[in-house]
Amino acid sequence: MSNDALWTRSTVEHDGLTFDVRLAGPDDGVPVVLLHGFPQSSLSWTATARTLLADGPGLRLVAPDQRGYSPGARPDDVAAYATGTLAEDAVAIAAALGHETFHLVGHDWGAAVAWVLAARHPDAVRSLTALSIPHLVGYNAALRSDPEQQRRSSYIGLFRERGHAEEVLMAEDARRLRAMYEGAVPDEDVEQYVALLREGGITPALDWYRAMGADLGRLPAVAAPTTYVWGEDDLAVAPAAAEACGDSVSGAYRFVRLPGEGHWLPDAVPGVVADEIRARVPG
Repeated sequence: MSNDALWTRSTVEHDGLTFDVRLAGPDDGVPVVLLHGFPQSSLSWTATARTLLADGPGLRLVAPDQRGYSPGARPDDVAAYATGTLAEDAVAIAAALGHETFHLVGHDWGAAVAWVLAARHPDAVRSLTALSIPHLVGYNAALRSDPEQQRRSSYIGLFRERGHAEEVLMAEDARRLRAMYEGAVPDEDVEQYVALLREGGITPALDWYRAMGADLGRLPAVAAPTTYVWGEDDLAVAPAAAEACGDSVSGAYRFVRLPGEGHWLPDAVPGVVADEIRARVPG
């Protein structure tokens, strides 16, 4: 089965924009919203979705191409990509599809958005499974004080340079962009991501970094039952940030450390990711 054969495709109108959404599972299933990160798309959830659906019926998977990644949702203003706005997009997309509450899963930037959504829209979130990126209070504290986290986050300075970052990442047939996937992402998926970014997506995707605000370091604690999954070899997240995550969760909390695993968890260990999601979703 090809990656896209698993999904049905739909669109949702919100905030004057058109969002592309991948859907799988029965219409009346328990809703699980899946938020992708940079530089990927909703396609990145395919292996996890296939495993979840093979475990048995009952889940309705909703995986949007987020603001900047959907071709119909690319505002010019950097401020339009503020993380709070991205969280509101996810709530609105789920509601438009009939899901006022849902289980929430995010990876990379999708995890950052998920933390904001769970903290600021607690009534919408039944549970949270965050992959790679910890609660932003812990991440920001480590970024201020931990030399190893500062080293691992040094790329952010480049990504915030409008024009220069695009040039660096897309030069030489996107050589540096391709290298970011560390060989952990299937080649056919990488080609789709590169094409998406080459065809107008690279600047809005990077605008997520440019719109980051200091307020993220003051994000409230998350009350929903929460699982945080971190690969110990993650090149973007140091131990200090990962280990501080639970300090900003007031609900039931599970920290899953994966020795020998890196950043691209939905691609590299979809079975583990699916198991952790299933553990938070009633059977």
